Amino acid sequence: MELVCGCYEQVLFGFAVHREPGASGQNEKWTPVANFTHHGHAASLSAVAVNNRFVVTGSKDETIHIYDMKKKVEHGALLHHNGTINCLKFFGNGHLISGGDDGLICVWDAKKWDCLKSIKAHKGHVTSLSVHPSGKLALSVGTDKTLRTWNLIEGRSAFIKNIKQNAHIVEWSPGGEKYIVVTMNKIDIYQLETASITGTITTGKRISSVAFISDSILAVAGDEEIVRLFDCDSLKCLCEFKAHENRVKDICSFEVAEHHVIVTASSDGFIKMWRHNPNKKTPPSLLCEVNTKARLTCLGVWLDKVAHTKDQLPPTAAPSPVKEEQEFKTSPPKSDDSEGKQQQSKKFGWTKDSKKPTKAESPMTVKKRKMEGILEKKKKKKVQISE
Repeated sequence: MELVCGCYEQVLFGFAVHREPGASGQNEKWTPVANFTHHGHAASLSAVAVNNRFVVTGSKDETIHIYDMKKKVEHGALLHHNGTINCLKFFGNGHLISGGDDGLICVWDAKKWDCLKSIKAHKGHVTSLSVHPSGKLALSVGTDKTLRTWNLIEGRSAFIKNIKQNAHIVEWSPGGEKYIVVTMNKIDIYQLETASITGTITTGKRISSVAFISDSILAVAGDEEIVRLFDCDSLKCLCEFKAHENRVKDICSFEVAEHHVIVTASSDGFIKMWRHNPNKKTPPSLLCEVNTKARLTCLGVWLDKVAHTKDQLPPTAAPSPVKEEQEFKTSPPKSDDSEGKQQQSKKFGWTKDSKKPTKAESPMTVKKRKMEGILEKKKKKKVQISE
């Protein structure tokens, strides 16, 4: 188990969590230990996603970086988006879905890292997206004040709902029977069958993150130190607790034997893990904490053996038309297909709506592109001065 988090300081942190049996009559002891830090982005990190092999991070530098957690190496970068990467979601182990300021939603093959589908999803920014547990539907919200439902079987828009405000979070429940849409400090709960609002939860401060503990229990964090657990059916607050000394930026949860674990990250630099028993209305108890001494922005938990329902999205995500092809060398191939080769050539192409490559580039290639851009800007400035 490993905690991964990004920050404004452009660094990705990794903390391995060691679990030790407690003394007689005491709970298990959890201890986070610093495992790695990586400064791969040129701007603050804005999103993180994990599956059982990779961690991917999105940034304001318009790139998505890929990290192989089993080999502990950077795997490359995806450069298709033209704007800040606002949301990243894995579906199983086979696909990654991304959304950004350019209004695009991209579906990526999480094994070959090809861009399988690029959809112009919103007129404004894509602020959040979520894939239904079945893999047949996806939801997205954006700054065009719309909630859009996507039919992933046919690869097209299925339904568009106008909402009065810009929503910044959308999330399916674990069972897929309901979903929530967050606008500022309000959470609207929808039923899938009727696509209508069945209830609304309102908090005092802007909501920054939510996480379903179960189909009926929702953890809510915002621009304050408090985390609250709500019942989605009764709309009542089951309990609340002070999690941090500053606003909570991100929250996630997973289940272990006999209880749930809630993980929170804050602007105060701390990552904290909490033990929660859903059968009790008592606040969660602190399992462990670690101080990163950075302003955290996004959070994920990498579990070495993650159980997923499905690994494949429906076969709708056909590759986008290739305009031009070019050769480049990737990171060393896997041992099972290398056959003694030290390097392997792969191809990438451009889609019609972007001049950026749609396949992962090596870390050195990405840095070279950034340096070329900086040098080009300096040359233009010198020309203007001389004129």
